[in-house]
Amino acid sequence: MTKPSLPDLLHAAVSAVGGTERPGQVAMAEAVGEAIDDNSHRLIQAGTGTGKSLGYLVPALAHGERVVVATATLALQRQLVERDLPRTVEALHPQLRRRPQFAMLKGRSNYLCLHRLHEGAPQDEEEGLFDQFEAATPTSKLGKDLLRLRDWADETETGDRDDLTPGVSDKAWAQISVSSRECLGATKCAYGAECFAEAARERAKLADVVVTNHALLAIDAIEGAPVLPQHEVLIVDEAHELVSRVTGVATGELTPGQVNRAVKRAAKLVDEKSADSLQTASESFERVMELALPGRLEEIPEDLGYALMALRDAARNVISAIGSTRDKSVHDEDAVRKQALAAVENIHTVAERITNGSEYDVVWYERHDRFGATLRVAPLSVSGLLREKLFEDRSVVLTSATLKLGGDFNGVAASLGLSPEGVEGDDVPVWKGLDVGSPFDYPKQGILYVAKHLATPGREGTRGDMMDELAELIEAAGGRTLGLFSSMRGAKAAAEELRGRLDNPILLQGEETLGELIKAFAADPKTCLFGTLSLWQGVDVPGPSCQLVVMDRIPFPRPDDPLMSARQKSVEERGGNGFMAVAATHAALLMAQGAGRLVRASGDRGVVAVLDPRLATARYGSFLRATLPDFWYTTDRNQARRSLAAIDAGALAEGK
Repeated sequence: MTKPSLPDLLHAAVSAVGGTERPGQVAMAEAVGEAIDDNSHRLIQAGTGTGKSLGYLVPALAHGERVVVATATLALQRQLVERDLPRTVEALHPQLRRRPQFAMLKGRSNYLCLHRLHEGAPQDEEEGLFDQFEAATPTSKLGKDLLRLRDWADETETGDRDDLTPGVSDKAWAQISVSSRECLGATKCAYGAECFAEAARERAKLADVVVTNHALLAIDAIEGAPVLPQHEVLIVDEAHELVSRVTGVATGELTPGQVNRAVKRAAKLVDEKSADSLQTASESFERVMELALPGRLEEIPEDLGYALMALRDAARNVISAIGSTRDKSVHDEDAVRKQALAAVENIHTVAERITNGSEYDVVWYERHDRFGATLRVAPLSVSGLLREKLFEDRSVVLTSATLKLGGDFNGVAASLGLSPEGVEGDDVPVWKGLDVGSPFDYPKQGILYVAKHLATPGREGTRGDMMDELAELIEAAGGRTLGLFSSMRGAKAAAEELRGRLDNPILLQGEETLGELIKAFAADPKTCLFGTLSLWQGVDVPGPSCQLVVMDRIPFPRPDDPLMSARQKSVEERGGNGFMAVAATHAALLMAQGAGRLVRASGDRGVVAVLDPRLATARYGSFLRATLPDFWYTTDRNQARRSLAAIDAGALAEGK
C-alpha cells in the first residue's frame, strides 16, 4: 500500500474541523515531516491563525512512532486532547488504516490521591493527626471544597484536577494530592490498583501521542528518572515559555516555615538525638532568615553558611535514621514516613546545593510582607541542560507565534543551548528556522501606536500623563480595551483612577477567576480588562470586544531581579551585550505575546498602544518593534484616536 501523502492527510484533517488549509500551515506540516524523517531539529514561528496544532499533529500521527507534545498552558493541553486529536485521528483513519492512540500525562500532584483522600493527610504535630474532612468546618470555603472533592472522587474517571469544574483552592487540593516524593508507590499502596496517576502513566505507555506540559518535560530531563515514555520525536508548542518553565523546575527554595514543618514531621520517626539536632539547625536557620535583606548573595555570608551546613548534616542524619525507627502511636506510618522523608530530603538537597556553591547557580533572598524571607537558588542558565537532555537521541520541533526576536531565531536558539543557525560541529545540534507567517493582513488590520509625547516612565510613582492618555484612548475606542501592565500595582492604580473617570466597566485581574473575567470582557464591548503577566499571554477574545490593547510600559525585568541581573552580568563578562541578550529579549517576547492579543481572526481590527516613548526613541526600540506583528506604525496621537473612533463606529453599525 502506498503511504498517504502529507498534503492529502492535512487536507482531510482540516476539512474535518470545517476549515481550509493555509499556506503557512502546509509549509509547517512539511517542515515537521522533514524533521521527523531525517531526525533533525526545527524552530518554527507560526503566527496566530496559522492552525499550528494541525500543522504538527498531522505529521506526528502519520509518523507511526511515539511522539511527545509538550505545551505550556492548560488551555492548549485541553484543546489538543479534547478537540484537535479526536477529530484528527478520525479524519486520518481512512487513509492511515489505523487509529493512533493519545493520552495526557502530568505530574503526580495534578491527580487526586485515593490514599490521601481515604486515610487523611499526615498533619503537623500541633494540629494532631486528624481527618481533614472532619476538621474543616463544613460551612467554611475549605470545608465545602473538601466535601465537593470527596463527592467528585466517586464520579471522576481521571482524577485530574483540571477536570474538576469549578476548581478548588490550592490549600484544599493539597489535602488530597501527593508529590512524587511523597507517593508510597503503587506496589506498597492499598489503593495502588486504582491510582489515577498510575492509570495515566499506563495510558501514556500505550499511546502514540502523549500530551504533557513543559514542567514535566523539565522534570524528565533534570531528575534522571524517566517520567515520560520513550519517544523518537518531541514537539514543544508555546516554546517561548520553555526556558522559564525549566528554570522554575530547576529552582530550589528554603523557608523557616518549610524547615519547621519538616522537623515536626520527622520528630516522631527518629531517635531524640537526630530530632534535636535538626530542631537546633532549624532554629539557627530561622534566626539568620529574620535578618535577611532581599537581593542576590554573590558570596554566602558566614552565618548563613554555618546554618546551611548544620541543616544539611542534620537532615542527612534524619534521612539515615528515619528508616529504622517505628513509633506505634503513629497512624498510617508508611505515609507519614514518606511525607517526612520528602520534606527532609528537599531541605538536604537545597542546603547542600547552596553550600557547595556552584558558579553556575544564583542564590538570593526574597522577602514577602506576609510570609517572611525565602532563600532561593536557580541555575544561571539552563541552555547547557537543554542542549544535553533535549536534543540528543530524538528529533525536536519547537514552535510558537513568537520565536524570532529582532528579526531572527538566534536569540531564542541561544537560550535553548543551540549555536547560531547553520553552525556545525561535533557536539552542536544542527537546526533550521522557518517563519511560516500569519494568514492575517497585519498592516491593514492593526495599528501600532507609540505615545512618543509622554514622559519616560520612572521606576516608581503615578504617571499622570499616561493616565490621561489611557482614558482618552479608551473613550475613543468605546471601551473594548485590554490593558496590559508591567506590574500588579500599575494595573490596580489605573483601574482605581479610571473607574472614577469613565463610565465603562473596568475589570481587574485578581478580583475574579481569570476565566470569569475573560468571559465578562468578551460579553460586553464597553468593558475593559486590566491585568498583568497571565493576560499578556492567556487572552483569546476575537471580535469587537477587544479592539484596543494597551501596554503601559516596555516590560523589562525589574533591575533588582537577582536572576535576570545575574544572567545579564554573565553575558557581559563573556564580552556580549547583556542588556540586549537578557532584558531586551525578555521584553520583546512579552510585547510580541501582548500585541498578539489584538488580531485573533481575519475580521479583527484595532490598535496596539504602547504608552512608553522609548519604543520610538531608544536605540533598542527598532529591535523590539521588529519582533511585533507588522502593524501600520504611527506616533500621531490624533491618528490613533480617529482610527479607534472609526473602528468603534463600524462595530456599533454592525450591532456589536
